[in-house]
Amino acid sequence: MSPDNLLTGLPGEDLVREGLADARQGRRTIPALLIAIALPRLQRAGLVGEISSELQTDSELQLYRLLGSSDGDAYSQYNALLRRLTAFENALDHRMQRRSAGTPAPAPVRVQPS
Repeated sequence: MSPDNLLTGLPGEDLVREGLADARQGRRTIPALLIAIALPRLQRAGLVGEISSELQTDSELQLYRLLGSSDGDAYSQYNALLRRLTAFENALDHRMQRRSAGTPAPAPVRVQPS
């Protein structure tokens, strides 16, 4: 399964794809900082190599500060993003376990907007 297919249909796929692109270019964005937080798991899955050490240093604190610099409740936004990231990581781990056991993953369900 290619890295691109590994992401398809997982919760938070859009956020992770955006973060991977940002992290590869060294941009300090909310999605890129989420990639930095999840870096060990993403590296084990073969989804990302090394990223900027600036993104990796205190990535959770950087994320919170970045959220605090925008409108809204940084605490609630931070927790919501970490829950999305955790859901993605758990689904990725499950998919990786199925893949290593030789069990085919179910086809992703695409919902068309109405």
